[in-house]
Amino acid sequence: MCSILGIAALPLAAFADEGDKKSQSAALDNFSIWVGAYRASNDTNLTAHTNVGNSSAGLKFEDDLGFAKKKTVPRARFDFLIGAHQGFSFDYYEINRSRSMDWTAGANVLGTELTANAQAKAKLDFTFGSAAYKWWFGEGDDVFGLGLGAAYYKVHGSLSASGNLNDETASASTSGGTNAWAPNLQLGWRHAFNDQWRMYFNASGVKKNGGDLNGHIIDAALGVEWYPWRNVGVGAEYAYTRISLNKDKRYSNGDKLNLNLDMKLNGPAAYVRFRF
Repeated sequence: MCSILGIAALPLAAFADEGDKKSQSAALDNFSIWVGAYRASNDTNLTAHTNVGNSSAGLKFEDDLGFAKKKTVPRARFDFLIGAHQGFSFDYYEINRSRSMDWTAGANVLGTELTANAQAKAKLDFTFGSAAYKWWFGEGDDVFGLGLGAAYYKVHGSLSASGNLNDETASASTSGGTNAWAPNLQLGWRHAFNDQWRMYFNASGVKKNGGDLNGHIIDAALGVEWYPWRNVGVGAEYAYTRISLNKDKRYSNGDKLNLNLDMKLNGPAAYVRFRF
């Protein structure tokens, strides 16, 4: 009897699988890999505030330190479905920026020739990764997505300088880094014009209150995809990223220091797309 029921259930299972495939939107793929780069315009500011004299100081990386205003940021994404309407989404990128500077100056002071040389190097690295479980609503050419997950981000910076005046040398350096986990909310929209052309919108937000490292990170992108081949295509988008993080530090003598990193990136991005 069990074997008869099992045999009888096979056509029903096949029919259910076929129905599930039909209900999947043409705008979604079972597996999807994005590998590309983000050509971003940068606007980075670091502000420090201390309770000693209630003083504040600001540093603009592009103007004060001469950091390049354009930066190519590598980025990778991976999505896969579980059934027709749910799945996982992963995102990862790094922003590594550095700048080296050299100065040489000479002067005659009271008949004595003075020669000064100085070198400085600044570095700022930011790493971001997220994973979210997504629900997709819709079965036709349009679907809307909602994702909930977690994000990991890490910041590390360093600044070093050295110089000499008539062979008298002095140097100084400082560095530091921190990292944190935070909840991640994602929104999405996909539209399939046909099997080769698609359009999409992605948005995600990270917000963390409390702790030594807190703040928010916002990502948004509007793009198109073109598949000249069944499983391989290209994607182009315009993206915007806003990173605003606060780091609080307390010293043993009771002094407090608050650091705020405000980084804005926007510009075009291009990807090679693989779908299965």
